[in-house]
Amino acid sequence: MPEIKQVKRPGRIKALCLAMSVSLAAGGNAVAAGVSWEDIVNDAATTEDVLAYGIGPKAQRWSPMDAINKDNVKRLLPAWSFSFGDEKQRGQESQALVHDGTIYVTGSYSRLFAIDARTGERKWAYTYRLPDDIRPCCDVVNRGAAIFGDLIYFGTLDAAIVALNKDTGKVVWKKKFENHKAGYTMTGAPTLVKDQKTGKVLLIHGSSGDEFGVIGRLYARDPMTGEEVWMRPFVEGHMGRLNGEESTPTGDPDAPSWPDDPGTETGKVEAWSHGGGAPWQSASFDVETNTIIIGAGNPAPWNTWKRTSPGGNPQDYDNLYTSGQVGVDPTTGEVKWFYQHTPNDAWDFSGNNELVLFEYDENGETIKATAHADRNGFFYVVNREDGGFIRGFPFVDNITWATHIDPETGRPVEVEGQRPPLPAEGEKRGASIEVSPPFLGGKNWNPMAYSQDTGLFYLGANHWKEDYWTEEVTYTEGNAYLGQGFRIKKMYQDHVGVLRAVDPVKGEIVWSHKERLPLWAGVLATAGGLVFTGTGDGYLKAFDAESGEELWKFQTGSGIISCPITWEMDGEQYIGVASGYGGAVPLWGGDMADLTKPVSQGGSFWVFKIPKN
Repeated sequence: MPEIKQVKRPGRIKALCLAMSVSLAAGGNAVAAGVSWEDIVNDAATTEDVLAYGIGPKAQRWSPMDAINKDNVKRLLPAWSFSFGDEKQRGQESQALVHDGTIYVTGSYSRLFAIDARTGERKWAYTYRLPDDIRPCCDVVNRGAAIFGDLIYFGTLDAAIVALNKDTGKVVWKKKFENHKAGYTMTGAPTLVKDQKTGKVLLIHGSSGDEFGVIGRLYARDPMTGEEVWMRPFVEGHMGRLNGEESTPTGDPDAPSWPDDPGTETGKVEAWSHGGGAPWQSASFDVETNTIIIGAGNPAPWNTWKRTSPGGNPQDYDNLYTSGQVGVDPTTGEVKWFYQHTPNDAWDFSGNNELVLFEYDENGETIKATAHADRNGFFYVVNREDGGFIRGFPFVDNITWATHIDPETGRPVEVEGQRPPLPAEGEKRGASIEVSPPFLGGKNWNPMAYSQDTGLFYLGANHWKEDYWTEEVTYTEGNAYLGQGFRIKKMYQDHVGVLRAVDPVKGEIVWSHKERLPLWAGVLATAGGLVFTGTGDGYLKAFDAESGEELWKFQTGSGIISCPITWEMDGEQYIGVASGYGGAVPLWGGDMADLTKPVSQGGSFWVFKIPKN
């Protein structure tokens, strides 16, 4: 990899001076004038900016703007485009932020750009100097930044988080939080929350790296200094930290959901020490219950038998706290509740897909819930106050690994023979079985949107399947830790991607729109009756939120795998999206690599509006 110019880090005094006027916020945070917590918590209701990943703490990706609507969207035209430049045209998965006339968008290879929202001219750019030995599993992507006070934050592929002055792009602080040589990375956008008990604003972020056998961890930091406040691991029995000291283990310290192995130093199977569960997506925040809500990744290795007692049944070992959603106390980092989508996950279904907070009425009662479309093919509605299961139903076709989610227990009812079997005696690999969805999921990281007008969720799903087989594996730091082979295959000849509108209360699919290539982009819903998303072959598209009719499209020159946003400026509504193909789909081979091979790579940001005349 060529050497990348690095912006020098200013000294501590100079860095703090960059924050300009500093005031003492509630609870003791020293916060620069600029973006406040009140701005962030009201993000979804204010139209002149976009300040959080998911557009507000509930992550609904909903805008109350209707200047662009079903009647006039066909007139939408480009206002300008901005090139990310150089040779790093790989996987642009970012959701941009907008503040005070500036767009902040991250790029592949841990880059961040500040762009004039009116002209498309670059204000500043920051390129993080990456070492040569980074270990990203699923492309060199970055999904976005966070903003607070006069600072903007984003994570890097060598497991660090950086704070820059939002006006100058100068480094204010940088924290390396894990060893990238062991497989730790950071690809998700950080999240800001305000602890309702202490009044302190916290910067929340997770780690990536399950495919290398990391222990998934969630971190809370002081946003002004970067100092760690607490850390919470997502493998049962591992110890957390609070204010620099050991705090409590996660769950039961004896970790009964992971099998014992008396012959080891820890007394547990090897996998427990490298158990995955990485919270690599962004968190949501329930202000009312003071709860951070985030997904936990797959257990490691993929090989289910390595996480099960010899001769035992995998369904007897749930491997907590992996492949599910976690409610975390922002004061201490303690787990408040946990709901597991896929116990003893044998298919890399993970649980990281976004948790969208919403409310609905049922029998005269307001239900406060999370919505989650899992890689395992089921859509979950869970009580966000206690993690209690409400309902789960399929949102993709032909799920083979489970028949349904038990309405009483909330556990999947598995189909016998759909866990990849152990190799026969004397064989190096097990028999191949066909499973749907594959590990790339009924839906992957690409976040869905919720319309406050229709009460529907809009999500980019995929129809595909996979051959799985088990292989022997032993943990070696920095090496892939899978114990499973695979090949992705087509399910249908006419499409892979399918944009769907889902009713979370009735458990029904309301409408569907097919796309030939996989859908890997986020979705945006607006009060104009529109749903926006991008396609693998390069189009930004707008759909009728009620009928699913395609109303408008524009070719951006490369596949779109990012998240569209909208904002108001000078009395006009704008739409913005990053373009640049990559991500996991073309990297993992099989039919999907062949299907997406013709798509050009790229790196640009496009802005659209309706002309005044």
